[in-house]
Amino acid sequence: MIRGRYALVVALPKGRNFADGYTALAKAGLELPVVENERALLHGKEGGIAILELRNRDVPTYVDLGIADVGVVGNDVLLESGRDVYEPVDLGTGACRLSLIRHPESTGPIRRIATKYASFTAKVLRERGMAADIIELAGNVELAAITGLADAVVDVVQTGATLKAAGLVETEVLAHSTARFIVNRQALKLKREILRPLIRQLRENSPARLS
Repeated sequence: MIRGRYALVVALPKGRNFADGYTALAKAGLELPVVENERALLHGKEGGIAILELRNRDVPTYVDLGIADVGVVGNDVLLESGRDVYEPVDLGTGACRLSLIRHPESTGPIRRIATKYASFTAKVLRERGMAADIIELAGNVELAAITGLADAVVDVVQTGATLKAAGLVETEVLAHSTARFIVNRQALKLKREILRPLIRQLRENSPARLS
């Protein structure tokens, strides 16, 4: 158990977004622990600030349930998670988009959609009054459109180079995503002396602002 052992617990996603999140928080004045062991999942000394290194999709869960006080995660993950977290700052990094993707020869009605973002896709369909079967996949979603497993896929697009190489087309952008700083709602009250100045500084440093 780590509750109560640290002044603040920060959840950061593994991979590219870890460095972006770490840099943004350090620049805002948070005294983060030095990551010395890349294989460790928990960094920091008791009484100070700790970092939990998590899978991207686990960050909102840890923050919502109060294991971590704050975290950094992409908006695409937040849209899929449905977790109740406070989202005060758009850090403006890791820009990508959630898009509807099809094979150019697939021009008929969409009856099946393959995606890693099943909850988000279902919500979009409900809002539009559309009916389609959603096939949830863990990886290589584009292959579903190439093989005909699905009429379309919903996936993250950054540059579009992968789609072009696969012979697919991005037909519609459903949502834009950048890295967000998220906060556990109870921690916002209990640790306001740390969090209020941090949020203010992150907002001042960020090229993007949430309304």
